[in-house]
Amino acid sequence: MIYILPILGVLISFLFVFIAKPQKNESFKLLLAFSGAFLLALTIFEMLPEVYSTIDSKSIGVFIMLGILFQIFLEFFSKGAEHGHVHISKESQNFPWLLFISLCIHSLLEGLPIGTNDTIIYGILIHKIPIAIILSIFLLGSNLKPVQAGLFMVLFAIMTPLGTYLAHTIDLLSRYGVYLNALVIGVFLHISTVILFESSEGHKFNLRKLLVIILGITIAYFL
Repeated sequence: MIYILPILGVLISFLFVFIAKPQKNESFKLLLAFSGAFLLALTIFEMLPEVYSTIDSKSIGVFIMLGILFQIFLEFFSKGAEHGHVHISKESQNFPWLLFISLCIHSLLEGLPIGTNDTIIYGILIHKIPIAIILSIFLLGSNLKPVQAGLFMVLFAIMTPLGTYLAHTIDLLSRYGVYLNALVIGVFLHISTVILFESSEGHKFNLRKLLVIILGITIAYFL
């Protein structure tokens, strides 16, 4: 299931957009806020204690900070697609290679800790669904051919299971798994907090967003 769920989450989201043709609205913002809170809570409740219980070292903190910096670097090319911002020219028919490569690297990294922490698969899945929906809306709404958009999403979908597989099979990745997990923690911390900060919309109080954030944290706690 750890290999199948991420693929199904992305492909079903793409098919939903292809058939239903939804528009980005307040509901997607609420779903993003929920996914950000859920991913952040799972990272803090599950992944952080695990890496620090394995190695009580300042180097863990260094790799977490490197993960944050690496995600910031990726976003220069993805333009923030990992947390719901997609900027693709409506007129362009060129395949968005920079967006594709940066998202694939991000997605590959997401798969690395799944082998040592099965619970995080749910956080990644709930994170991927709204991102895949928003990404599909933009890709299908651009001048890209549907086949190109579909190929983009299929390759994006398999990156997370590929990361999990590589972490299981390559000895070097297994040996330094705790440091790679710390790197991914930094990636998750950056993405989830950006989603939550952006969901506040000018720091105006929004009861519905506050409730879905609390719900995401609560569900993550009891998993």
